[in-house]
Amino acid sequence: MVTIAEVAAKSLLNKSKIYDYCVNAYTGCQVGCRYCYARLFMPRYSGHAEPWGTFVDVKMNAVEVLAKQAARAKKGIVWVSSVCDAYQAVEEKYRLTRGCLEILADHAFPVSVQSKSALLLRDIDVFRRFAEFEAGFTITTDDERIARLFEPGASSVAERLGALSVLKANGLRTFAFVGPILPGNPEALAAALQGRADRVLIDRLNYVDTVEAFYRRHDLEYALRPAFFEDMARRLVRELKARGMEYEVTWGHKTASPPPAFD
Repeated sequence: MVTIAEVAAKSLLNKSKIYDYCVNAYTGCQVGCRYCYARLFMPRYSGHAEPWGTFVDVKMNAVEVLAKQAARAKKGIVWVSSVCDAYQAVEEKYRLTRGCLEILADHAFPVSVQSKSALLLRDIDVFRRFAEFEAGFTITTDDERIARLFEPGASSVAERLGALSVLKANGLRTFAFVGPILPGNPEALAAALQGRADRVLIDRLNYVDTVEAFYRRHDLEYALRPAFFEDMARRLVRELKARGMEYEVTWGHKTASPPPAFD
C-alpha cells in the first residue's frame, strides 16, 4: 500500500548534475524500482522512514512555484524527473507533471522527459509545443519477468516500446535508457529499439552492495559482477552499431556515437 500526502514545495526548478535543471513534482515513487538510487538518500532529505515505493508526497503548489522560478531563471535543459517517475500512477489524478511542462513550454525551456510509464503519452499535445524536446523510457531488459521483478510499478516492456513508437509517429525525438543493465537478451533489445529510439544510453548498476541480498534471493548474483555488465554492454553496443543506431555508454571507458541531444 502506498501512502499519499499533499504537501507544499519551496522550490521546483533545481540544479542538476545530469542536465542544467531538474523538476520533481513528487517526492517518492510508486514505481518502486529495486535498484533506484533515490531510495538511498531520499529518506535523509524527505524525513520518510518507510520503504522506498510505499510513499508519495504530492507537491500541490508545484505549478505555481515553477511558474515564478521559470520566469526569472536562465534557460537550460530541464530533466523531468530526476528522483521520481514524473508519470507514476498518482500523476493521472494530480496532473502536476503536465502543469509543470506547460509552464516550461510557456518559457521555452529545452526539456528531456524520462519515465517508465506509458501515461506519458497523455501529454503529447504539450510535448509538441517545445522547440527543443525529447522523451524517453528506461528499458533495462527485454525480459518481461525480470522487468516486473525489478520495476513492479512500471508499464510493461511492450507498453514502453509501443509508447516510443507513438512518440516517433508524432515527430518527437526519443531515447531509451538501458540502465542499469538487467539480465536479458541485448541483441533482442537492440532490435526492439530500432526505429523507436533515436539514441540509446547504457549504464551499469551502482551501489551494488545495497541490492546484493535482493539479487541473491532471486538467484541473480551473476548479474552483479563487473564481467556481466561489460559483456552485456559489449553485446548491446555491437548490435546497435550493426543497426546504425546512436548510443552512449556512460561508465568506464565511455564511448558514444554522435551527436548528443540538442546539438
